[in-house]
Amino acid sequence: MASFRNGSVEIAYLDEGAGEPIVLVHGFASSKDVNWVYPTWVSSLRQAGRRVIALDNRGHGQSQKLYDPEDYHIGTMASDVRALLDHLGLTRVDMMGYSLGSRITAYIAHAHPQYIRSAIFGGLGIGLIEGGGPGEDVARALEAPSLADVKDRVGRMFRAFAEQTRSDRRALAACLRGSRRLMTREEAAAIRVPVLIAVGTADDIAGSAEALAEVIPGSQVLDIPRRDHMRAVGDKVYKDGVLNYLSRRP
Repeated sequence: MASFRNGSVEIAYLDEGAGEPIVLVHGFASSKDVNWVYPTWVSSLRQAGRRVIALDNRGHGQSQKLYDPEDYHIGTMASDVRALLDHLGLTRVDMMGYSLGSRITAYIAHAHPQYIRSAIFGGLGIGLIEGGGPGEDVARALEAPSLADVKDRVGRMFRAFAEQTRSDRRALAACLRGSRRLMTREEAAAIRVPVLIAVGTADDIAGSAEALAEVIPGSQVLDIPRRDHMRAVGDKVYKDGVLNYLSRRP
Protein backbone atom coordinates (compact mmCIF):
# COMPACT_ATOMS: atom_id res chain seq x y z
CA MET A 1 0.00 0.00 0.00
CA ALA A 2 1.36 3.41 -0.98
CA SER A 3 0.62 6.23 1.44
CA PHE A 4 1.61 9.79 2.31
CA ARG A 5 0.74 12.30 5.03
CA ASN A 6 -1.29 15.45 4.75
CA GLY A 7 -0.27 17.08 7.99
CA SER A 8 -0.70 14.38 10.60
CA VAL A 9 -3.23 12.31 8.62
CA GLU A 10 -2.03 9.28 6.69
CA ILE A 11 -3.74 8.78 3.32
CA ALA A 12 -3.55 5.57 1.29
CA TYR A 13 -3.55 5.67 -2.49
CA LEU A 14 -2.82 3.73 -5.66
CA ASP A 15 -0.95 4.98 -8.73
CA GLU A 16 -1.02 2.72 -11.78
CA GLY A 17 -0.49 2.94 -15.51
CA ALA A 18 1.03 5.59 -17.72
CA GLY A 19 -0.30 8.44 -19.81
CA GLU A 20 -2.44 11.45 -18.98
CA PRO A 21 -3.37 11.29 -15.28
CA ILE A 22 -6.89 10.93 -13.93
CA VAL A 23 -7.60 11.11 -10.20
CA LEU A 24 -10.53 9.13 -8.77
CA VAL A 25 -12.28 10.22 -5.55
CA HIS A 26 -14.65 7.64 -4.09
CA GLY A 27 -18.00 8.05 -2.37
CA PHE A 28 -19.12 7.98 1.24
CA ALA A 29 -18.65 4.62 3.03
CA SER A 30 -16.74 3.26 0.04
CA SER A 31 -13.02 3.06 -0.77
CA LYS A 32 -10.68 3.20 -3.74
CA ASP A 33 -11.01 -0.57 -4.13
CA VAL A 34 -14.79 -0.82 -3.76
CA ASN A 35 -15.57 2.23 -5.88
CA TRP A 36 -12.89 1.97 -8.57
CA VAL A 37 -10.85 -1.25 -8.54
CA TYR A 38 -13.51 -3.95 -8.17
CA PRO A 39 -15.91 -2.38 -10.74
CA THR A 40 -12.91 -2.38 -13.18
CA TRP A 41 -12.65 1.40 -13.52
CA VAL A 42 -8.90 1.30 -12.88
CA SER A 43 -8.25 -1.44 -15.44
CA SER A 44 -10.56 0.16 -18.03
CA LEU A 45 -8.86 3.55 -17.72
CA ARG A 46 -5.42 1.96 -17.87
CA GLN A 47 -6.41 0.08 -21.02
CA ALA A 48 -7.48 3.43 -22.47
CA GLY A 49 -3.94 4.71 -21.94
CA ARG A 50 -4.41 6.64 -18.73
CA ARG A 51 -2.37 6.92 -15.55
CA VAL A 52 -4.86 6.21 -12.77
CA ILE A 53 -4.53 7.63 -9.24
CA ALA A 54 -7.09 6.88 -6.54
CA LEU A 55 -7.03 7.59 -2.82
CA ASP A 56 -8.88 6.32 0.21
CA ASN A 57 -10.55 9.38 1.70
CA ARG A 58 -9.73 10.03 5.35
CA GLY A 59 -11.88 7.81 7.55
CA HIS A 60 -12.25 5.25 4.75
CA GLY A 61 -10.45 2.18 3.43
CA GLN A 62 -6.81 2.01 4.49
CA SER A 63 -6.51 5.71 5.32
CA GLN A 64 -6.38 7.02 8.88
CA LYS A 65 -9.63 6.97 10.87
CA LEU A 66 -10.68 10.15 12.67
CA TYR A 67 -13.66 10.59 14.97
CA ASP A 68 -14.23 14.34 15.18
CA PRO A 69 -16.67 15.74 12.57
CA GLU A 70 -14.49 18.85 12.40
CA ASP A 71 -11.84 16.74 10.65
CA TYR A 72 -14.16 16.02 7.72
CA HIS A 73 -15.13 19.40 6.29
CA ILE A 74 -15.30 19.26 2.49
CA GLY A 75 -12.42 21.73 2.20
CA THR A 76 -10.32 19.55 4.50
CA MET A 77 -11.07 16.40 2.52
CA ALA A 78 -10.32 18.29 -0.68
CA SER A 79 -6.96 19.30 0.79
CA ASP A 80 -6.07 15.58 1.00
CA VAL A 81 -6.62 15.27 -2.76
CA ARG A 82 -4.56 18.37 -3.50
CA ALA A 83 -1.82 17.15 -1.17
CA LEU A 84 -1.75 13.87 -3.09
CA LEU A 85 -1.29 15.77 -6.36
CA ASP A 86 1.54 17.76 -4.79
CA HIS A 87 3.07 14.55 -3.40
CA LEU A 88 3.09 13.05 -6.91
CA GLY A 89 4.23 16.28 -8.59
CA LEU A 90 1.04 16.60 -10.64
CA THR A 91 -0.12 20.09 -11.53
CA ARG A 92 -3.15 19.42 -13.76
CA VAL A 93 -5.35 16.32 -14.00
CA ASP A 94 -8.73 15.02 -15.02
CA MET A 95 -10.71 14.21 -11.87
CA MET A 96 -13.72 11.98 -11.33
CA GLY A 97 -15.64 11.70 -8.10
CA TYR A 98 -18.63 9.65 -7.09
CA SER A 99 -21.26 10.99 -4.68
CA LEU A 100 -19.25 12.50 -1.77
CA GLY A 101 -16.23 12.25 -4.06
CA SER A 102 -18.07 14.47 -6.53
CA ARG A 103 -18.67 17.06 -3.82
CA ILE A 104 -14.93 17.04 -3.14
CA THR A 105 -14.17 17.28 -6.86
CA ALA A 106 -16.64 20.16 -7.26
CA TYR A 107 -15.01 22.00 -4.36
CA ILE A 108 -11.60 21.71 -6.03
CA ALA A 109 -13.02 22.68 -9.44
CA HIS A 110 -14.44 25.84 -7.88
CA ALA A 111 -11.74 26.82 -5.37
CA HIS A 112 -8.60 25.47 -7.11
CA PRO A 113 -9.43 25.15 -10.82
CA GLN A 114 -5.77 25.28 -11.79
CA TYR A 115 -5.54 21.59 -10.82
CA ILE A 116 -8.45 20.46 -13.01
CA ARG A 117 -8.35 19.78 -16.74
CA SER A 118 -11.86 18.32 -16.63
CA ALA A 119 -14.19 17.14 -13.86
CA ILE A 120 -16.68 14.27 -13.80
CA PHE A 121 -19.40 14.33 -11.16
CA GLY A 122 -20.65 10.75 -10.82
CA GLY A 123 -23.69 10.08 -8.67
CA LEU A 124 -24.34 13.76 -7.95
CA GLY A 125 -26.75 16.16 -9.60
CA ILE A 126 -28.58 19.14 -8.15
CA GLY A 127 -28.05 17.58 -4.72
CA LEU A 128 -24.70 19.38 -4.85
CA ILE A 129 -26.68 22.57 -4.19
CA GLU A 130 -30.02 21.48 -2.76
CA GLY A 131 -28.86 18.60 -0.56
CA GLY A 132 -30.53 15.26 -0.08
CA GLY A 133 -28.99 11.86 0.32
CA PRO A 134 -27.52 10.55 3.57
CA GLY A 135 -28.18 12.72 6.63
CA GLU A 136 -28.46 12.36 10.37
CA ASP A 137 -30.69 9.27 10.02
CA VAL A 138 -27.78 7.54 8.28
CA ALA A 139 -25.30 8.67 10.94
CA ARG A 140 -27.57 7.22 13.63
CA ALA A 141 -27.97 4.03 11.57
CA LEU A 142 -24.19 3.64 11.46
CA GLU A 143 -24.03 3.98 15.24
CA ALA A 144 -26.96 1.62 15.96
CA PRO A 145 -26.21 -1.62 17.83
CA SER A 146 -27.14 -3.72 14.79
CA LEU A 147 -28.70 -3.53 11.34
CA ALA A 148 -31.88 -4.99 12.81
CA ASP A 149 -32.25 -1.85 14.94
CA VAL A 150 -32.32 0.43 11.87
CA LYS A 151 -35.79 1.24 10.50
CA ASP A 152 -34.97 4.11 8.12
CA ARG A 153 -34.73 2.83 4.51
CA VAL A 154 -31.71 4.92 3.47
CA GLY A 155 -30.07 4.32 6.83
CA ARG A 156 -30.43 0.55 6.38
CA MET A 157 -28.92 0.77 2.89
CA PHE A 158 -25.82 2.63 4.08
CA ARG A 159 -25.46 0.55 7.25
CA ALA A 160 -25.58 -2.66 5.21
CA PHE A 161 -23.05 -1.23 2.75
CA ALA A 162 -20.72 -0.19 5.57
CA GLU A 163 -20.91 -3.68 7.06
CA GLN A 164 -20.28 -5.25 3.66
CA THR A 165 -17.15 -3.12 3.17
CA ARG A 166 -16.04 -3.70 6.80
CA SER A 167 -15.79 0.04 7.34
CA ASP A 168 -15.15 1.86 10.61
CA ARG A 169 -18.76 2.95 11.23
CA ARG A 170 -17.88 5.47 13.95
CA ALA A 171 -15.46 7.23 11.59
CA LEU A 172 -18.11 7.21 8.87
CA ALA A 173 -20.68 8.79 11.18
CA ALA A 174 -18.19 11.56 12.00
CA CYS A 175 -17.46 12.02 8.29
CA LEU A 176 -21.14 12.31 7.47
CA ARG A 177 -21.73 14.93 10.14
CA GLY A 178 -18.67 16.95 9.14
CA SER A 179 -18.96 16.90 5.35
CA ARG A 180 -22.46 18.28 4.90
CA ARG A 181 -21.50 21.63 3.40
CA LEU A 182 -23.49 22.29 0.26
CA MET A 183 -22.23 24.36 -2.64
CA THR A 184 -24.17 27.54 -3.27
CA ARG A 185 -25.79 28.12 -6.64
CA GLU A 186 -23.40 31.02 -7.18
CA GLU A 187 -20.35 28.85 -6.48
CA ALA A 188 -21.54 26.14 -8.86
CA ALA A 189 -22.27 28.72 -11.55
CA ALA A 190 -18.70 30.01 -11.18
CA ILE A 191 -17.17 26.63 -12.14
CA ARG A 192 -15.42 27.12 -15.46
CA VAL A 193 -13.64 23.82 -16.05
CA PRO A 194 -15.31 21.26 -18.39
CA VAL A 195 -17.78 19.15 -16.38
CA LEU A 196 -19.60 15.89 -17.13
CA ILE A 197 -22.51 15.03 -14.78
CA ALA A 198 -23.23 11.27 -14.75
CA VAL A 199 -26.26 10.10 -12.76
CA GLY A 200 -28.40 6.96 -12.84
CA THR A 201 -31.93 7.57 -14.07
CA ALA A 202 -33.27 5.65 -11.04
CA ASP A 203 -31.00 7.47 -8.56
CA ASP A 204 -33.17 9.10 -5.89
CA ILE A 205 -30.17 10.35 -3.87
CA ALA A 206 -28.12 12.39 -6.36
CA GLY A 207 -30.78 14.81 -7.54
CA SER A 208 -31.35 15.82 -11.15
CA ALA A 209 -28.31 15.90 -13.43
CA GLU A 210 -30.16 18.15 -15.87
CA ALA A 211 -30.96 20.68 -13.16
CA LEU A 212 -27.29 20.91 -12.16
CA ALA A 213 -26.24 21.22 -15.80
CA GLU A 214 -28.46 24.29 -16.06
CA VAL A 215 -26.38 25.91 -13.32
CA ILE A 216 -22.81 24.97 -14.40
CA PRO A 217 -21.98 26.70 -17.70
CA GLY A 218 -21.08 24.35 -20.55
CA SER A 219 -21.53 21.17 -18.51
CA GLN A 220 -22.77 17.96 -20.14
CA VAL A 221 -25.09 15.22 -18.85
CA LEU A 222 -24.61 11.45 -19.06
CA ASP A 223 -27.73 9.48 -18.13
CA ILE A 224 -27.05 5.98 -16.78
CA PRO A 225 -30.26 4.11 -17.69
CA ARG A 226 -32.23 2.25 -15.00
CA ARG A 227 -29.47 2.48 -12.41
CA ASP A 228 -29.88 3.69 -8.83
CA HIS A 229 -27.20 5.30 -6.67
CA MET A 230 -25.46 2.07 -5.73
CA ARG A 231 -25.75 0.16 -9.00
CA ALA A 232 -24.64 2.95 -11.34
CA VAL A 233 -21.01 2.77 -10.24
CA GLY A 234 -19.90 -0.13 -12.44
CA ASP A 235 -22.36 0.35 -15.28
CA LYS A 236 -21.04 -0.07 -18.85
CA VAL A 237 -22.90 3.01 -20.10
CA TYR A 238 -21.20 5.05 -17.38
CA LYS A 239 -17.75 3.71 -18.26
CA ASP A 240 -18.19 4.09 -22.01
CA GLY A 241 -19.60 7.60 -21.59
CA VAL A 242 -16.71 8.73 -19.41
CA LEU A 243 -14.08 7.25 -21.73
CA ASN A 244 -15.74 8.94 -24.69
CA TYR A 245 -15.88 12.25 -22.82
CA LEU A 246 -12.22 12.05 -21.87
CA SER A 247 -11.24 11.27 -25.47
CA ARG A 248 -13.11 14.37 -26.71
CA ARG A 249 -12.31 16.98 -24.08
CA PRO A 250 -9.80 19.71 -25.02
